[in-house]
Amino acid sequence: MKKSWIYVALTSFFELVWIYGFNVASAWWHWTLIICCILIDFYYLTKACENLPTGTVYAVFAAIGTMGTALMDVYFFGEELSNSKLFFITILVIGVIGLNMADRVEEKKVRKGFL
Repeated sequence: MKKSWIYVALTSFFELVWIYGFNVASAWWHWTLIICCILIDFYYLTKACENLPTGTVYAVFAAIGTMGTALMDVYFFGEELSNSKLFFITILVIGVIGLNMADRVEEKKVRKGFL
């Protein structure tokens, strides 16, 4: 199970790399690297979904991508970090934590034979 969470971390990392690449690419070989990062990203995404609930994996993946992109805009590209951005990033984090907790409850029910 821990290995699957490492795959989630890797897919999230490569997602942020290729999103960053979209903002700075200026030569053909940049786009080649971006395409490679996208392929690696989706490889790790599929590996993570083998042992974890797909909904949870996608929620974490999307939340990290959204938060990472918003923070990348602020720290690398000079965007403003507004209170509304912080509010919605917080909602994303709470949602991902809640979804993960709900999956654990369902997993326990399945193990005990309730479902």
